[in-house]
Amino acid sequence: MALGPRLDLRQSQSLVMTPQLQQAIKLLALSNLEIETFIGDALEANPLLDIGEAGPAPTADLPAEGERGEDLRRTALESSPIDQLIGEGRGADDRPLDIDAGTLDTDRDTGDFDAGPASPRETAFDGGGGDSGGDFAGGELPDIGERGSAAETLAEHLHAQIGAVTRDARLCAIARFLIDQLDEAGYLPSPLAEIAADSGLELAEAEAALALIQSLDPTGVGARSLSECIALQAREADRYDPAMARLINNLDLVARGELARLRRMCGVDEDDFADMLAELRAYDPKPGLAFGGAPASPVVPDILVTVRPATRNSEAGWTVAINQATLPRLIVNRSYYVEMKGSCSDKTSRAWLSEKLADANWLMKALDQRQKTILKVASEIVRQQDAFFRLGVSALKPLTLRAVAEAVGLHESTVSRVTSNKYLLCGRGTFELKFFFTSGVASADGEGSVSAEAVKAAIRQLIEGEDAKAILSDDALVDLLKARGFDLARRTVAKYREAIGLGSSVQRRRQKALAGGGRG
Repeated sequence: MALGPRLDLRQSQSLVMTPQLQQAIKLLALSNLEIETFIGDALEANPLLDIGEAGPAPTADLPAEGERGEDLRRTALESSPIDQLIGEGRGADDRPLDIDAGTLDTDRDTGDFDAGPASPRETAFDGGGGDSGGDFAGGELPDIGERGSAAETLAEHLHAQIGAVTRDARLCAIARFLIDQLDEAGYLPSPLAEIAADSGLELAEAEAALALIQSLDPTGVGARSLSECIALQAREADRYDPAMARLINNLDLVARGELARLRRMCGVDEDDFADMLAELRAYDPKPGLAFGGAPASPVVPDILVTVRPATRNSEAGWTVAINQATLPRLIVNRSYYVEMKGSCSDKTSRAWLSEKLADANWLMKALDQRQKTILKVASEIVRQQDAFFRLGVSALKPLTLRAVAEAVGLHESTVSRVTSNKYLLCGRGTFELKFFFTSGVASADGEGSVSAEAVKAAIRQLIEGEDAKAILSDDALVDLLKARGFDLARRTVAKYREAIGLGSSVQRRRQKALAGGGRG
């Protein structure tokens, strides 16, 4: 075969990540508050975009079974109006957003995103802001300013006091410097000698300033260890006698549950020792946490699930709606487009104006598809986790992204993006959409599986109800869970118990002994 340069023509198919497809993927993963920020940036960059008046947000109605005492048929779920909303009979432009080439990998040359004005009227995307129906309409949602208001910080509280307890300007300045070194719990995390050396201070001056801080409210602030923090509070309560001092200096024995040894060290009888333990539990190990730190960051739900009461023509169920309170209603100002087009005399200006109109039309289409996709996925989650909304976490079923993706006809990665950073508000509280996707464990009867969250809830319930004199071991939990229909190995029970922050039987026995005052 001769070697030499040549030209070949080949045809192949590949998925091209156009800028529009990349933007659509980004929009799908954003929460409603992040979308609001994105829209604000788009309004600044595109003169054809504007904010219109609020309109109703899209909702989906799903039947519920047994809600508010009503005996509903399961068959009602199959004929829900949601099937009409997300059915297969819609046009291509109304399809929920899916991350594949057939849905969004389309540039302006295809004609799918019409750059020309369809009519002199304004075209609107209703991103929210109107009445959603249900119990969360309008101003009934908690005010973000009220939930996120910043409280007085520990440093501000201490700085306000320091000027009133000393007239020594240098000592006051050193104390203010040390206040700024405290952590959020009120402790001085670095050694005082090290702070003094690094700051060019005399150790005696630093100690005097620290003693000044320790005299401020709250009592215990400025401590360098847990023992010192508790000792400061005991002195303030005039209970720091030799026996209490020995108890505070041996807090490690309290943690290990060696109460008999500790009582002998303190040299007191059982009644006095029980009183000392009760006083110890009353002290605050982290006094600084009573004050605010950074401003609270409230969780604003993206999806609202409310009860839809039964009527003559429909069963009771659930109404699933986008929280339009966090989304402005975006419109394309076509009258302004016509006005600007009449004043564009050169080709460059007309091309720029057409590009801005195309961008505006595409953005509204992408936001509309995003909203439909979120509503579709959320409705399917509510459909499949209907028992959770009626009965609670104990009825949560195992659910995977693939199961939802197959049910709604979307790609699994699309469902993953939809459920990222999205929160659902229902009568049982606010939950991240990822919460409803849990692994399953085999049931004791061999029929199907149960959610890991339901197992954790059962373990918590059993441990919270155990007798202090009969602490349940992991083996005992296995037997009790099997009686409830959960077929688990002991190591699995231990893993779930640790995941929900519950100690072993030995640790719980020590905690209950401390709670009982050390008697017995």
